[in-house]
Amino acid sequence: MPNAKRPCLLAALLAAVAVCGGDAVARVFPFGPRHRAVNDLANQFVPFHAHLWDLLRGRADGGPLLDWQAGWGTSFLPDYGTYLSSPFAPLVALFPRTDIEYAVYAITVLKTATAAAAMAFLLRRLGPGTWWWASVLGASYALCGWSLAEGTYNLMWLDGLIAFPLLCLVGEWSREARRPLLGPLVVAACWFANFYTAYMATLGAGLVLLVRLAVTDSPRLRTLGRAALTTGLGIGLAAPVLVPVFLGSRHAHPGVVRDFVAADGTDVLARLLPVTYGFATPAAFVCTAVPLLAAALLFRRDAPGRERWAWGALCAAVALSMQWGPTHLVWHVFATPNGSPYRQTFVLSGVLVLAAWTGLAHGLPDRRALLGGAAAVLALTAGALPSPLVTSWSLLLAGAGLAAVAGALVLPRRGRYGLLAALLVTGTLLGQAAATTAYADRERLVRLDDYPPWGPGHERRAAALAAADGWPAYRTDSGLPRVAGNDPLLLGGQGAAYYSSHTPAVLTGTLAALGGGWTSRGRNLQTLDNPVTDALFGVGARWRDGAVVRTDVRLPLVTVRPPGPPPAYGPSPFRNQELLLGARVYEAPHAGACRVGTEVFLWSPDATGPARLGDRPPVHLLGGGPKRRAALTSLGVQRVPGLKPVLPGPGELGCLDHERLRTAVTTLRVRAATSIHVTPDGIRATLPPGSTGTAVVAAPRIAGWHCEGAGPVSYGGLLAVPLHDGRTGLSCAFRPPGLRAGLAAGALAALLLLGVAVGPRLVRTRRTPRSRTAPRCP
Repeated sequence: MPNAKRPCLLAALLAAVAVCGGDAVARVFPFGPRHRAVNDLANQFVPFHAHLWDLLRGRADGGPLLDWQAGWGTSFLPDYGTYLSSPFAPLVALFPRTDIEYAVYAITVLKTATAAAAMAFLLRRLGPGTWWWASVLGASYALCGWSLAEGTYNLMWLDGLIAFPLLCLVGEWSREARRPLLGPLVVAACWFANFYTAYMATLGAGLVLLVRLAVTDSPRLRTLGRAALTTGLGIGLAAPVLVPVFLGSRHAHPGVVRDFVAADGTDVLARLLPVTYGFATPAAFVCTAVPLLAAALLFRRDAPGRERWAWGALCAAVALSMQWGPTHLVWHVFATPNGSPYRQTFVLSGVLVLAAWTGLAHGLPDRRALLGGAAAVLALTAGALPSPLVTSWSLLLAGAGLAAVAGALVLPRRGRYGLLAALLVTGTLLGQAAATTAYADRERLVRLDDYPPWGPGHERRAAALAAADGWPAYRTDSGLPRVAGNDPLLLGGQGAAYYSSHTPAVLTGTLAALGGGWTSRGRNLQTLDNPVTDALFGVGARWRDGAVVRTDVRLPLVTVRPPGPPPAYGPSPFRNQELLLGARVYEAPHAGACRVGTEVFLWSPDATGPARLGDRPPVHLLGGGPKRRAALTSLGVQRVPGLKPVLPGPGELGCLDHERLRTAVTTLRVRAATSIHVTPDGIRATLPPGSTGTAVVAAPRIAGWHCEGAGPVSYGGLLAVPLHDGRTGLSCAFRPPGLRAGLAAGALAALLLLGVAVGPRLVRTRRTPRSRTAPRCP
């Protein structure tokens, strides 16, 4: 095995063994009965990977630009660039769709192993050192607390874990004026895979480059210029995805706005230890060998002073920057994130690993340096003792790890003692990382929202939805009870439910006006089980009470509304539905009770608790803004005269007359499209001759729609086209905002990169004098 590959392969193996071993100890999927379906992993990432599976296998409704399945029709490219653009994501197609959770887990482990290999390669590239130490330190980086506690269920972040050592390598190439073509391509790959963590990794790599310039005699301004050009070209190459993602965020419903609050200092120190967990603290744990060696560097007499203090200052600066508001915003693209506020912690772990390797480049530390490093580690541990995050296992594993690594460093360096030293350090890494993994697995299930994992019930529901599917003649809604935030992507169908960082504001506003519910402050939209909205959006089948329920009271995807102004919504969802339908179908209750034969609907968005009509099973509401909003809910058909519902709080009642609804739908069908053809990026329809007014598509009017003959408008939040000059057809295509600009920027970056790669060669060719042929002797 070539020496260049051995450290990388061993680092990858150690990382995979530690992660899988920890999950096995915790008896977590796929090694036990406990599941991993928590938080956004279940709500977003698994469903999005399931949709990618459908796209790659040609089974999705929609294409790479437009998703017809979720949110009644949404832009897909921003979601792709946020959740699925990793080069590892397409591997889901190698698994059966029913094993999508296995696929996501395998990708998670593979990314962690790749990060370990990348760091091991970087370490060997930066300076001399024993190969197995490069493996251990590379794996230590990949098995940092951030990776084990947060990255494991936010798997797209793990691309940033891989990006940091790769971008540091690009910095080395810039310092040495090498790889002018490969450097921008690596930057582009990192930013394309996950721009969010790649941004943080780029900042970290830039700081590392500054330190490398400070401790070497490289030309600084010229190197920084090359690095900036390389980074700019790489980001430009990724612009076809980055620009639509950026603009998708601008059109999204605003999320949680928070002010940053620094974590308690003792809690920050506690998270340096193994077997700790906290959602609002930096998961800064990295194998005890790393802080010991990094601290020992400060006490090494055989290392240049500027090297010792430059690396020490960088470690301290990165750690402190996480606790200061202005630098916190810089790390997070100038917006405090919704959720964990320490998403850049992996950069700190990487910097500590680089500092540790810098010391090893001068050989193993002597006893003075080792004692100084151990004292520093013990001081940090003592500072963490008041924190409630510290566990007995934290102290036990930290103490045992410190003793084992220190013992390994003082052993003789040859023969069986060298093997024993390697076993001690490797055992420390595997033991601490596996224990931290197991502890985080258990704590996540206790502290975070969890959802039912994929099982026989999901398979039966998905099969029933597929059997009922009639798209585009009608929609099939995945229904209630919901499994996750993106049930249409996970289970199938074409519903209203949708959860993303790019949930369009127009979709949230339209659904809310019609009585929809949400969580996550309007970004996690729930399906709306209501006969009027089902008719308006062409829902012909939906999952309800354990089975698929069909209805023929529905409209086609395209209808024609009479001339007049578009509906202007007010506070009542009952009235808003009627405005969009163009007919009165609800009655007001009389003395708090609905007329016999009508269906009772409750609108109480801020209520939490059960609502009941007579002896029917109660309906549980979960409202309370601004984070949650309860949906318009059916309490059942009024069977007893004068029966009043029992409500959990103030609310508005509406009494739906189904005969009026059927009449209104029949009237609109006369003016509906006679044929409809849906494409992966648009819709075409044939309208009745002599149509006038407005053609309305049952899809949200999100930014990016373009229609032939007339600019699209909003009709109650839906896509609409004014009809002029006797038009009998409608043709609309969707192009995500920013796609053209991104493609233009990418093309320009590619041309500039070609110039950078080819230009110097052309100059050298022109400057080389032509060889002259010597005269031959007669």
